Amino acid sequence: MTNTTHHAEDRPTWPAIWKGWRRRCPNCGNGPLLRGYLQVRDACPVCREDFHHHRADDGPAYLTILIVGHLMAPLLLIVFTRFRPDPLILFTIFAVGCISLSLYLLPRLKGVIVAIQWSRYMHGFARAA
Repeated sequence: MTNTTHHAEDRPTWPAIWKGWRRRCPNCGNGPLLRGYLQVRDACPVCREDFHHHRADDGPAYLTILIVGHLMAPLLLIVFTRFRPDPLILFTIFAVGCISLSLYLLPRLKGVIVAIQWSRYMHGFARAA
């Protein structure tokens, strides 16, 4: 029972989330977490923390859709009702906005999901006995 409380102190969640948002290793904060756009490295090149067992799966994509939808849908309604732009202009602006915001958020949210799993000792991130 004391061991579980000790784990939470070893890996504080908020600093790990911030490092994940920056796409950095949640352990050391220096090494890159991702190789390329979305592929998580097998291990940190700086501190050698293993990441091969992460289970981010569809979480980052789901969160990206959730955030982009909740930001852009009300904005679309406001712009449409206030300014009444031509439909093609409205579509073009919001299509570019949605795609840009999605491309920006997706790797950052993937880093956040992996960092949360690391900080909570989930999916194989548990300390070796």
